Amino acid sequence: MTEINTPAIDRRGKGFGKPKRHSPRTDMTPMVDLGFILITFFVMTVQLSQPVAVKLNMPKEGDPMPLGKSDALTILLDDNDRIYYYHGDGKEALANNRIFTTNFSVKDGIGKVIREKQQWLDEYNKKEGRKGLMLLIKPGNKASYKNVIDALDETMINAVKKYAILATDPAETEWLKKQP
Repeated sequence: MTEINTPAIDRRGKGFGKPKRHSPRTDMTPMVDLGFILITFFVMTVQLSQPVAVKLNMPKEGDPMPLGKSDALTILLDDNDRIYYYHGDGKEALANNRIFTTNFSVKDGIGKVIREKQQWLDEYNKKEGRKGLMLLIKPGNKASYKNVIDALDETMINAVKKYAILATDPAETEWLKKQP
């Protein structure tokens, strides 16, 4: 049957202390491996934000499309971050000396001009309102690429839906050459 084994010598006697209890050692290597595998998995599968390109529709070659004079705002870009603008028709603006200057300032720059034109259209153009604004960006020969991108940024910031990048007319080019 069952036997009871009793030790022959009591180990708690002289020379022996309490039995030492060793805590079991846990090997963390597989856990660390699993962590790195998960990190690698998420790095490989997560899609980071992709750069978004500006949608730009260039006008087709041929006869120009008619544009209401009250809806048009033209921006002439020149060197040294100078911006000139006029409302309506370019020939009338040149003849009547109605071309104004501005800059890329956040508070008083071209953004303010666009917002004022949008407010004017909201008030006087009941058909389309601010959505009727047609912004014509015309970089001069000395304009930098940065200035064109800054002008496009202002169109995005002010939610201008209709805009175009056009070449300057010969009269506008001559006028820009005369500017100091």
